[in-house]
This record gives sequence, structure tokens and C-alpha cells, in this order.
Amino acid sequence: MLKSVATPAEQTTSVAASISVKAADGINLPDQSIVLELVSSELDPKTRLEKKTTKGYARRVSHDEDDIKYECDFVVPKDFGEIGAILVENGHHKEMYLDNITLDGLQDDTLIVNCNSWVASKSDNPEKRVFFTNKSYLPSQTPNGLKRLREKDLAENRGNGQGERKTYDRIYDYDMYNDLGNPDSDIGLKRPVLGGKEHPYPRRCRTGRARTKKDPLSESRSSDIYVPRDEAFSDVKNRTFSAKTVYSVLHAVVPSLETAIVDENLGFPYFTRIDSLFNEGVNIPELKNNSGFLRNLLPRIIKFVGDAQADLLQFETPAMYEKDKFSWFRDEEFSRQTLAGINPYSIQLVKEWPLKSQLDPKIYGPPESAITAELVETEIKGFMTVEEAVKQKKLFMLDYHDLLMPYVRKVREIKGTTLYGSRTLFFLTPTGTLRPLAIELTRPPMDGKPQWNQVFTPCWDATGTWLWRLAKTHVLAHDSGYHQLDIFLIGQRLPEIECPPKTHLMQSGRFSTTSRKATLLSCFPTQIQAAKVMAVLDVLSNHSPDEEYIGAEIEGVWADNPTIKAAFERFSGKLKELDGIIDARNANRSLKNRNGAGVVPYELLKPYSEPGVTGKGVPNSISI
Repeated sequence: MLKSVATPAEQTTSVAASISVKAADGINLPDQSIVLELVSSELDPKTRLEKKTTKGYARRVSHDEDDIKYECDFVVPKDFGEIGAILVENGHHKEMYLDNITLDGLQDDTLIVNCNSWVASKSDNPEKRVFFTNKSYLPSQTPNGLKRLREKDLAENRGNGQGERKTYDRIYDYDMYNDLGNPDSDIGLKRPVLGGKEHPYPRRCRTGRARTKKDPLSESRSSDIYVPRDEAFSDVKNRTFSAKTVYSVLHAVVPSLETAIVDENLGFPYFTRIDSLFNEGVNIPELKNNSGFLRNLLPRIIKFVGDAQADLLQFETPAMYEKDKFSWFRDEEFSRQTLAGINPYSIQLVKEWPLKSQLDPKIYGPPESAITAELVETEIKGFMTVEEAVKQKKLFMLDYHDLLMPYVRKVREIKGTTLYGSRTLFFLTPTGTLRPLAIELTRPPMDGKPQWNQVFTPCWDATGTWLWRLAKTHVLAHDSGYHQLDIFLIGQRLPEIECPPKTHLMQSGRFSTTSRKATLLSCFPTQIQAAKVMAVLDVLSNHSPDEEYIGAEIEGVWADNPTIKAAFERFSGKLKELDGIIDARNANRSLKNRNGAGVVPYELLKPYSEPGVTGKGVPNSISI
């Protein structure tokens, strides 16, 4: 650590800077390639203009595996005032990742400026990069010596809506989704524009690419997707999860799957074939040229089989499936998943009875639900009336009726698919668990037929039991589809439950055990669809070793503010308390949704996680 040394005239002070640069691929910054300028937060008292900056040239002092250290000396006038910012110029031909700058020799104390940002080469961007100290200000309280730089930096981050974005840009401006299609390749690939003044969301980062030749409303596409430079994945995250990883799955694993599973329409012929994805895997012999690379990239799902001299796509068995293979068959698990599953935000309290649609009855048919008070009271065995259940907040519903009805016709035009609007009613039992009472499936008027709807309930007879299972399968497809897409625009490989007149297959004893299982299995994705989606989701669900979790570490720019730091510590403490509450509830045997035979502990909202696919942890931001 260097100390300050006063000059004989005692008009200046020597200040030493230590600069930490993260080592990046191909970077080897020579001496004098980094130039720093200290900026005073005060104006010159005589001219009322910004004070002249103090410049210094950095020299490299060390280079280990991860960090490169530089030092820089400044001669600072005694009346320079408080340092409010540092200007940085990168004279190297490549960008560099600036971790922090430490200033020693100041009268007050050591000053640490947390940068944590990429600095473009001046050959790409000649503008000097400004880093402000960790001291936070309200706009009205910003020191006069920093106001111009603050406004300039903000303007640069906002952009002016002009020009094409470069990879080194830090501009946060947004645009409509007008690059979803590729009309220049085929006019049939033209896609509608999403977003705009009337409906501003969704939106994406503006790229400024040229418009397509065949459609002036569409922007040309590129394989490079622009995000502001500091939002791009770090090197370690790139190694864990990157476009290259997904590319490898899509362009190496998937074609090999298509070779191994010749029939793309081949479903699962029996339930044990589903087990084989976990305990046997799928032979993918076409990976020979890339097998070593892919096994390192995707160690959870790509294994090498020495005897067969081939690679194997083998998935890890889900914890729930490992505990109870057929738990998904049970009504208790079906109900539990409305809260503990992938989409816990759709279930809602029933506040009004009877249930009614808000859609136009001229288009979609009668709005009244077929789930009647008599049916509900029969299912809850006279425990209470429907009015009492609503008043006591005992009835809950998954309502995908109005959401999906407008898409039924479009989905049914796709070969091998169908769709209904659905309502699923649950009753809150005295033990604190939900019990499904009824599922209503509805098809709007179409093809000259009136509206069709039918209510399915838990049954004891064979035909009714399997119809109930099929109805639950439809609801699960709606629930997961809504979670993935917000609005369900794609088809499902689900069989028709509606029976044509004079057809008795599902209404008689001839609905054999074999046909029941085959009908249910036909609801599932094909083998190739399942393997593709599972492989991609395994990659997308991976936590990087450098994942930043909510409330784990305070931002450096806040750490020096005692008020913000105290608030952060309270928030972080609450998250740790929440983590403990989740663990305690999972261990509580009286909580039937959390503890019991075949019940997987609920961990989805645990704040922190170790690296890998864990099903827990709340990152600071969305990566995907």
C-alpha cells in the first residue's frame, strides 16, 4: 500500500491508484494502455467551471490466473476537493473488464470505486468511460462538478434511437418485436409486429438493423442478439450456460435423437417406456465426432457407454418420480401441484357463484358454467352448502375457460391436436389440503355445432376414473402451457373426450384396460418431443457458479450509504428467515402438502442455491 507524500511546496498530494482488471480471453494489456483521470465533485470557485482533471498512466504490476493488477500515480492539487468520479480510457485493441479502482493517499480514507463493467477499446468507442464513486445522490443533491457527467452518462445509456447497436454498446433503449419472421427468405414467414404505442409490451432491446426488403414493417434478423454489454453472460456463465450450449443441444443432440428415434410420431407405447428415459436412456451413436466435447458440456444428460462405444442421452430421475412413480395419478398431487408446481400463480379464490364466462355469448355460447351447486354439494358430501363454502373461502379455481376459448378453433386445425376451455374447482379441506371437485371442459360453437361442455368428477367406476384422468391431463397441459407462454398459442397432443353420437367406447364396459392406457398415453408428447424438450430444459434450468441471488450481497455503490446498507441488511435478514421458515414447514409432519409419503419438499422459493439444476434459488435477474 502506497502512502501520500507531500511536495516541498505542500501544494499537491501524491495519490496512488490500484486497478483490478479481470483476465479475459486474449487480453494482455501493456503498460500505458490504461489512462485514468480523477474528477473533482466541485466547481472552480473563480470560474464556476469544472476543475481540470488529474491524469495518470497505469503500469502492470501482476498477472495471476484471474486478475491483472495495475498501479497509477497522481499528483493532486491540495484544493482539488472531493473526488467524485474517475474517467477511464482503454488504449488496448480489445475490451477489458474493470473490477474496481482503489485510491490510497487521500486525506479522508481509502476510496474504493466499484466498476464491475466492460470498458470498450477507444478504437471502438473514443468516448472516455466515467465511473462515479459509491456515494449516492438524489438528482437535486448531485454536486455541481458532477452534474454534466451524470447527465451525459444517462443520455449515453438511454440512446437516441439512431444507428445499429454494436456488441460493446451500453444502450438501454427498446423496440417492438418486429423481427420474429423472415419474409425475405419466404413471404410466408412474415410475422405480425408485437408491441407498439397502444400495447407497449412485450418489447425487446432495440438493435437498429435494416428493414427487410419484402416487408417494410419487419426488421432483418441476425444470429447475434444485442443486449447491453454488461448484461451479457460472464465467462463462467458462458461456460455453464451459453448460446453455444443450447446450440449444441439443438444442432448435435437433437439430430442424433432423430436418427435414434426414427419415427417422429412414435409415442410411448407403455408407461415403463417413460421410465427408460431415466434408467436406460437413448442411444445416440451419431455423436462420435463431438462426444467428448458434449459430455463435458452436458455431463448431466450425456453419458459414454464403453461396451457399446456410443453415447447415451440419459436424464436424471425427478425427485418426485423417484419417490412415487405414479404420484401424478393421484388427486392429492394434482391439487398440490397448483401451488407447489411450475405455475403457482393461476389458482384463485372463488368469490361469486354461479360461475359465469365474460366472453360474448353470441360467439362462444351460453356463459353459464355446467358446474352446478348440486354437483358441488354432492362432491363435498353435505359438508356445507356452496354459499357457505364461498363465504368461508373454501372454494378455489383454476380458470382457463375464457383465456383459451378464443384459440380452440385455431388449435383444432392442427393435425393430431385438440383444445378446450377449462375450469377446475377445488375444495379446501380441514387438513389444509385441496381436493379437486370437478373439471369442466368446453368447446365453443364451431363447424355448425353448438357449444359443447361436460363436467368430469372423481369416480369409482373404471370408465369414469379414466375419463377423470384424461380431464386432469388436459388441465395440466393448460396450466404448464400458460406458465411457459403466458397465453396458450400452441397445440397439445390430446385426444378428444367429446364422444360423437351413437359412440359408446367410453361409456361402456368395452373401454378396456388396454384402451384406457393407450388413450392416456396418446395425450403425452411423442418420444422425440419429450427428449428434445427435456434436453433443452435441463440446460436452461442450470444455475451458474457465479449466479447472484436476491439479497445475498449488497451492491458496492450502496455499501457506503448507511441508510441503504441498513435497509439491505434488514431485507437480507428477512430472506434468511424465509429460508428457515421453508425448511421448518417442510419438516412439519402436520403439513400434508409439505411432508409425507411420496411428498417432495417444497424448495422453489428458497432464496439461495448451489450450482446446477436444483429447483430452488431466486436469482437477482432473469437470465433467459
